Amino acid sequence: MTAAQETVPPDEHLDRRSPRGRRVLIGLVLGSGVAILDGSVVNVALRTIGTDLGASLAQLQWVVNGYLLALASLVLVGGGLGDRWGRRRVYLVGVGWFALASALCAVAQTPGQLVGLRVLQGVGGALLTPGALAIIQTSFRPADRAAAIGTWAGLSGVAAAVGPFVGGWLVDHASWRWVFGINVPLCVAVVALTARAAPESHDPDAVGRRFDVLGAGLTVVALGTTTYVLTASQTLPVAGLVGGWLLAVAAGVGFVVVERRSRHPLMPLSLFGSRVFSAANAMTLLVYGALGAITVFVVLELQAAGWSALAAGLSTLPLTVVMLLLSSRAAALSDRIGPRLPMTVGPLLCAAGALLLLRVDAHAGWFDVLPGMVVFALGLASLVSPLTAAVLSSAPDRHAGVASGVNNAVARAGSLLAVAALPAVVGLRGDAYLDPVAMTSGFRGAMLWCAGLLVAGGVVSWVGLGGAARR
Repeated sequence: MTAAQETVPPDEHLDRRSPRGRRVLIGLVLGSGVAILDGSVVNVALRTIGTDLGASLAQLQWVVNGYLLALASLVLVGGGLGDRWGRRRVYLVGVGWFALASALCAVAQTPGQLVGLRVLQGVGGALLTPGALAIIQTSFRPADRAAAIGTWAGLSGVAAAVGPFVGGWLVDHASWRWVFGINVPLCVAVVALTARAAPESHDPDAVGRRFDVLGAGLTVVALGTTTYVLTASQTLPVAGLVGGWLLAVAAGVGFVVVERRSRHPLMPLSLFGSRVFSAANAMTLLVYGALGAITVFVVLELQAAGWSALAAGLSTLPLTVVMLLLSSRAAALSDRIGPRLPMTVGPLLCAAGALLLLRVDAHAGWFDVLPGMVVFALGLASLVSPLTAAVLSSAPDRHAGVASGVNNAVARAGSLLAVAALPAVVGLRGDAYLDPVAMTSGFRGAMLWCAGLLVAGGVVSWVGLGGAARR
């Protein structure tokens, strides 16, 4: 990677052990963590939000999916804007946007208002999420990047895992509104840590060229229509289902055609010329789809079984502990042996954890939940850091923001589609999430589906990463 490509001279690269390097890394981890946290912290508050605002299961799905839809649809835009106008600048704009939207979510009065504001919050998340990894990739010394990515992945994973615990405590001891309000001081801390300390970088080739507005619009239409059809599949007439799927497919095909013909595409399709990049993203879609569904279904099932919000959140504590302890070690192992083995074994361990969670029912105790959570956490810790490093190392450095954006978009799209589709697939609708018997039946079906997705993710990694090189 040359200085011209990254626009950060080698003598200005950050040492992750220096005070400035640590400050920047903490700011990037915290900013990413806030966005990731909001993808999981809300799950444990769903039941309380539903009873407080009188929301149906479909509306609660949209409280989750509104955020994920904006994030998945626009995270490519966020990565492209960072490459074009400066990664630090766009990252900080996203943090400020996220803080404002979070404050508005905290005062929502109806399900419709909350869904709309969650979409707005997702836009902020889309601006900040790809910037963090792109800043690490272009601003830290080459020798420090693998370890910095490992730290980022581990602590960001902790943010996702600790979300249900934090949400449960806030719901039980304050209000579900603080699930959103807590983001504001965290975002202020992110700005304080990174505004001056993080170097600015961009892709010189992106400066001054036209932005791919059509490609961005087609992404929104394709994902938005697919999500709507999946969520409303039990109530839409046949004509609506057919029309919705036709529109989604047309928008998806249109996106590929536009990106192939564009001189300055939002998502350079050449990135997928790398088998490692393609396989890593295919695995991401499957694994993060299962992860998103599991985090929603577990907390709803435990609360339907009579657990408090805090107790349901505490059940995920193994995820936090294992991710914190093992993510950096997984990154170091992958650095030595390559990503193929950890990215194959990791999803299979996660699948075993999902199957162990089949023990959970309306009479579940701690020892029905913990074995599955521990095994699932071991698998997740095995795959997250190697996955991130594999995606970034398989793309040219000048496309760091776009590569990060693609992988984030795929991850959020996987969660989005799984959360939209699985309730209907397993027979949950209306207020069934309040019925312990119906919820348990749906929960078990969902765990079987998630285990299947995770096994498929392991197979994709083993087949697709056969030629992946050690870093």
